[in-house]
Amino acid sequence: MSSPAVSSPSAQEPAQAELLDFVRRTAADAELVASLPLDPEGRTWVRLDGPGGSEAWLIGWPPGTGTGWHDHADSVGAFVTAAGELTENSLAARLPTDGWKSLELTDGVDRTRRLPAGRGRAFGRHHVHEVFNESAHGHAVSVHAYYPPLPRIRRYGRTGRTLRLEQVERPEDWQ
Repeated sequence: MSSPAVSSPSAQEPAQAELLDFVRRTAADAELVASLPLDPEGRTWVRLDGPGGSEAWLIGWPPGTGTGWHDHADSVGAFVTAAGELTENSLAARLPTDGWKSLELTDGVDRTRRLPAGRGRAFGRHHVHEVFNESAHGHAVSVHAYYPPLPRIRRYGRTGRTLRLEQVERPEDWQ
């Protein structure tokens, strides 16, 4: 009896750990981080070359700005705060990937992480979160990487325990 074939990522597909290592090393590049133009009112970003064909970004966050609730569809990813501090709210629950417009969340699924400079995390497919700069005065800067390159971002609205799919963005919407 033969054993089933084990699927393994090709040498060119970066794993979450590789993405996290890349964003950590990039966030530690003080010259690169300082080169990002910062806008006092809106987020700014520069696309970077990520490992193994991944999509990577250096992002500036003015005080009080954030992403809103979203996911990165079928991409895995990682991000690290390079300057300032970011906060991530996330859901510790596996959501259905398609076919729904509104979900009632259960108690205990909310997670909050404070991510000062040098801290970050990797995440899997369909990870629903929001990231924001709570500071009233200082910018934050972060580095993000995704593989495969983002095919879409789903944006959600949230009221209490109700999560609603509001919009699906494609790469042409943000590049």
